[in-house]
Amino acid sequence: MSAIAGIGTDMIYIARIQRSYERFGQRFLDRILGEQEKQVFARRYARDPKRGIRFLATRFAAKEAFSKAIGLGMRMPMAWSRMQTLNAPSGKPTVVLEEELALWYQQRFGAAHITVTDESDLVMAFVVIEAKTSTQT
Repeated sequence: MSAIAGIGTDMIYIARIQRSYERFGQRFLDRILGEQEKQVFARRYARDPKRGIRFLATRFAAKEAFSKAIGLGMRMPMAWSRMQTLNAPSGKPTVVLEEELALWYQQRFGAAHITVTDESDLVMAFVVIEAKTSTQT
């Protein structure tokens, strides 16, 4: 049986992310998204710009929710691009951590669970972090 070590949620207006992307473009993408997320964004944006912006907004919310769940906020080793929300082949969103954030996380926590959703003008993300059990290394 797993215990919960942290939860986090974030909700954001899509228009806020759209304005940031329009103002800062690639600089905004480079700061917020990890490499694999940038590839997904580019494909979705090329097919339908609104769909691309929705993807960007859900990933922004996911990073905020995750940072709250682990108790760091946006300070080292947490950085926007070091936490990615990618989809498993089934479509289920999964947390993928990079570099020193992954090492820091593995020393403290068990599994991370994430969900994202969007409506006409809002997106939301919810994260549950399991406590590290004595059998995890």
